[in-house]
Amino acid sequence: MYSIGERINGMFKSIGAAIREHNPEPIKEMARRQVAAGASCLDINVGPATAEPVAAMEWLVKTVREVTNLPLAIDATKPEVIAKGLEAAGPGSIINSTKGQQEMLDVFVPMAVKYDASLIALTIDENGIPRDADGRCEIALRVVASAIEHGLDTDRVMIDGVILPVNVTQPTAGHVLETIRNVKLLADPAPKTVLGLSNVSQGTTQRPLINRTYLVMALAAGLDAAIVDVTDTDLMDAMICAELLMNRAVYCDDFLRAYRS
Repeated sequence: MYSIGERINGMFKSIGAAIREHNPEPIKEMARRQVAAGASCLDINVGPATAEPVAAMEWLVKTVREVTNLPLAIDATKPEVIAKGLEAAGPGSIINSTKGQQEMLDVFVPMAVKYDASLIALTIDENGIPRDADGRCEIALRVVASAIEHGLDTDRVMIDGVILPVNVTQPTAGHVLETIRNVKLLADPAPKTVLGLSNVSQGTTQRPLINRTYLVMALAAGLDAAIVDVTDTDLMDAMICAELLMNRAVYCDDFLRAYRS
């Protein structure tokens, strides 16, 4: 699984303080920790830590680039913030994210082409989040069509089925698994699938257990990537074991260490 480390985000207290104070050391340390834990990519989000998000995003990306060349997912809502992050991060980055409204696709799909980036697209449009998998796949198809129109390879599109907290809307977990399976049928090459995993357990009393279990279920349904806390060893062990049992990795007695290395 392509694991996107979620911890360089201004929503977290220590990271937010580091962004406000232009203190690079907590940022670098968190980047190093996630790389050591096996992250495939690092999510970069200035969050609410600054009134000047464009400049903050550039500084944050350049700070992370001092310690790792891993791909970066540039996470923001404003196009100008994402564009600045992509400029600083270089080719092979990810735009996180757009929604399924056509006016947003017309901005972010060409941006992905311009900066040689992949694109995460949420299955949300002007009508909100669909109630079922069919509605989610309808939005996903709109995203795929826009990618084809603008010359973005369909396997560089990452469809997020938008998982919601299980204590708020329990049936959604099943709808998202169905979405993951069905998205693979929308194009050739197939779009990738991704989840912001921790949303499934938001507000619950058993967050680690719910996250681990749902990640394994989603992997079995065909999930390609997830935005996760890669420093959660139990979560990552569950992911590695699931990959092994689905014959995506070769067994050895020390398979956890072997996978990470």
